[in-house]
Amino acid sequence: EAAGLAVHGVTNSDGGSAGYRRSRISLVSSRGFAGSYARTSHSVSAVLLAGAGTSMQRDYDYHSTVHLADLDDPALIGARAGGRAVARLDPVRPKTATLPVVYDPRVAGSLLGHLLGAINGASIARGTSFLKDRMGTRILPEGFTLRDDPRRVRGGASRPFDGEGMATEARALVEDGMLVSWVLDGRSGRQLGLASTGNASRGTSGSPSPSTTNVTLSPGRLTPAELMADIGEGIYVTELMGNAVNGLTGDYSRGAAGFMIRDGALAEPVAEFTIAGNLLEMYASLAAADDLVLRRGMDSPTLRVHPLMVAGG
Repeated sequence: EAAGLAVHGVTNSDGGSAGYRRSRISLVSSRGFAGSYARTSHSVSAVLLAGAGTSMQRDYDYHSTVHLADLDDPALIGARAGGRAVARLDPVRPKTATLPVVYDPRVAGSLLGHLLGAINGASIARGTSFLKDRMGTRILPEGFTLRDDPRRVRGGASRPFDGEGMATEARALVEDGMLVSWVLDGRSGRQLGLASTGNASRGTSGSPSPSTTNVTLSPGRLTPAELMADIGEGIYVTELMGNAVNGLTGDYSRGAAGFMIRDGALAEPVAEFTIAGNLLEMYASLAAADDLVLRRGMDSPTLRVHPLMVAGG
C-alpha cells in the first residue's frame, strides 16, 4: 500500500492485503477410492485510487502463488496498482466504430473462459453450446493450443485426482487450432457416451460438475508492441464489465475500459463503451503476442481480435 501511495498522482487507497492458506482435500467414494492431498497458497493485493470526486479512477494488482518464494514483492504490487490507476485518469468515450481490439493479459483469460464454458461437458450434453457440433473442427487459427494441466508443478489448481477420484493428466483441449476434447466429468461423459476426462470438481456438498485446472493458451512470436504496430486506430482493453454472452449462439457484448491505440501505440484512456461480436468469428481471427506468464490459473498472452463493434459516444 505504501508503495502505491508513493506513486505520483495517487490520492488514496482501498487497501492492501496479504494472505496465506493451507488446506487438505480428502476424498473417499463408495466405489473404493480413497485419496488425499495438501495445497498451499500465498497472495498479496493492492487497490489504489487516483484523482478526486467524479474523476476518480481506481485499479489493482494481485498475485497468488503456491510457494512464498514465487510471490511478487509487495512493493511491486502496490506500485503497479498505483501506476495503473493514474494511467486511467481523464478517460474519454470512444466514437462508435468497427475496430481491431487488443486484450491485455489480465482480461484475455476471459476469452478462454467463454471457450471453456462452451466445451464444458454439461453444456454439450444439454445442447446449449455454440460449439456443440464443432468437435474435430478448427475453432482457432493454426498454431494455437489450449491446454489444461492439473499436474503442473507449482500450479495453483494442480491436483492428482479429480472430484470423482479419477487420476488427472495434462490434456490438450484445442491443438493447433482444432477442437480435440470436451471437459468431462463422469455424468456428462456418460450422457455423451464418452469416458470422463478427469475434470470433475466438487465441494463439500452437491454433485460433481466438469471444470478445468491450470489452463494456458500458447503464445505467439510477436511482442505486444509488434502485435499492435499496424493498427492505425483500435482499442486496448484492460477492464471488462458485465457478461452479456449468449452460450447458445456465441453472441458477445461486454462493457469495457482501456486505451485507444493510435498509429500502433497506446494513447488516451477510454471508458464507458461496449465491445460486441460473435465468439466464433472472434476466435477465428485471434492473434497472440509472446508475453504468456503463468500467473492467474487461466493464462493467456496479449490477444488481438478484429474487427469488433465498439459502441461509445
